[in-house]
Amino acid sequence: MRRHFHQAAARRGFAVAPAQEAAVERLARLAAELARPAWTFPKPPRDLYVWGPVGRGKSWLVDTFYEGLPTERKRRLHFHDFFRRLHDGVTAPGARRDGQSAVDSALDELIGDSKVLVFDEFHAHDAGDAMLIARLFRTLLDRRITLVTTSNYPPAGLMPDPLYHHLFEPTIQLIEQRMDVLDVSGPVDFRRLAAPRSRDGGRRFATGLCLPPGGTAPADAGLALPSPAEATTVPAHLRELPARAVRGELVWLGFDALCETATAVSDYLALAERFCTLVLDGVPPLAEASADGRQRFANLVDVACDRDVRLVLIGADPLTALPDGPVLTRDLDRTASRLAMLGRPA
Repeated sequence: MRRHFHQAAARRGFAVAPAQEAAVERLARLAAELARPAWTFPKPPRDLYVWGPVGRGKSWLVDTFYEGLPTERKRRLHFHDFFRRLHDGVTAPGARRDGQSAVDSALDELIGDSKVLVFDEFHAHDAGDAMLIARLFRTLLDRRITLVTTSNYPPAGLMPDPLYHHLFEPTIQLIEQRMDVLDVSGPVDFRRLAAPRSRDGGRRFATGLCLPPGGTAPADAGLALPSPAEATTVPAHLRELPARAVRGELVWLGFDALCETATAVSDYLALAERFCTLVLDGVPPLAEASADGRQRFANLVDVACDRDVRLVLIGADPLTALPDGPVLTRDLDRTASRLAMLGRPA
């Protein structure tokens, strides 16, 4: 597995960073443990919680680990997607059956016979979801399923709102007791570096654009301004969204329609399942957007990056003039890091 990590890095044109070496070693050891027959272990392997600031390669580390596991009994999900599916399963009619709780039934549907579960970018901000997340973690850790997760927060930093942090403290204690916590807080945000040439192809998300109002895209980008006749609606999760245009695998939406109305991560996931390119125009400085609009925009960028959807932003620099303050800038450091991957035409 160590060789697999170094070969995977070389294929993408870089080397494993010193700050990642301890995580590579621990993930390689976990892979070796998982390869052994179950009867040789009196207890299942320790679960892993990999955390660090944005852009330190956490997702690459766990995705490379996942790809290198020879077993087919594994699942990898982004936490947004995992939690969306869990929530839908818990609230679906008839979710309780055969004496199981709704959470157990939903997990059975999600995990199947998997023995390894990887989910990326675990976080807890919403007090309304805190109890379901707490139940989720306890259920996962009580099963003989190996859990590997990434986060931008150390366990003690989860649910940072002081009004609700105490609600999550039992889950934090459970994570610290039952999982090995790996810190990959190196000094470099790799997303802000010039991308090396990759031998296995690039990513659509990283080829997206940030354009000023009225800016012009390259002629081959297919981004001619929509005409009024192209206006239509597109189905999302449980609603129809107004679109300025739909052109094959491209959808063109307005910031107000997508981020300043009551949309949710499930809607962005539905769009990502249908479209390869998402154009968002009318993007304001996020300091001028509502608090919910800022959070929805951050969630949209997360989904686009994870699902490798090419994102084109037209409008103001969304991150300009953001004042300091944990409430305003919550999770926007991750958003800023991801937006740094997008091209900005001169």
